Amino acid sequence: MLPILNAVSAAAGPVSLSASAASPVAPGSASSLTTAPTPFSSLITDAVGQVNQLEDGAHAAMTGLMTGTGVDVHQAMIATEKASMAFELALAVRNKAVQAYQQVMGMQF
Repeated sequence: MLPILNAVSAAAGPVSLSASAASPVAPGSASSLTTAPTPFSSLITDAVGQVNQLEDGAHAAMTGLMTGTGVDVHQAMIATEKASMAFELALAVRNKAVQAYQQVMGMQF
């Protein structure tokens, strides 16, 4: 799975109500000291950073292919396709976020 898919999957992770999640937690107990979930903005920032890393890797692979420094054509194409797919996914997520924002702004209260 692509790294950006991992970040999106973590943000939209499965929702389940187990007995421990449904029961109230007393303040100061050990289970109330667990870490908070990662904010959505940091997940998006990490995903964009991973897309950038994939694009840098694809650029390096293409440069290595053109200079003849031992990069196989298959490796260069795979790196390029990974970067392309990650960028397309990031663009689709951005488009959905803009669309949701526009829908909220279009609501009348």
